[in-house]
Amino acid sequence: MLLISCPNCGPRDETEFHYGGQAHVAYPENPNDLNDREWAEYLFYRDNTKGNFAERWVHSTGCRKWFNMLRDTVTYDIKAVYKMGEPRPDLTNEAISPEGASK
Repeated sequence: MLLISCPNCGPRDETEFHYGGQAHVAYPENPNDLNDREWAEYLFYRDNTKGNFAERWVHSTGCRKWFNMLRDTVTYDIKAVYKMGEPRPDLTNEAISPEGASK
């Protein structure tokens, strides 16, 4: 069981959250200009990274707010949690706590 630290409510059990897919997927600038294949790729094609992966999560039974999480898909270690709109943390510095702040 994961302990996820909501940026608004603090640490909570993973059963309070729902996964929302890959984070930082840019909406097409001109969606009407996309053909069917390009639109399908935007909607359905996502990275399947082994290792650190940026994800969207919602605290569905708490504050109901969306946030981003950087998680290792192999070990399930949560590397960083950060609010929507904030840039993805740079993990070249290994001293990032699960709450997203540097140690």
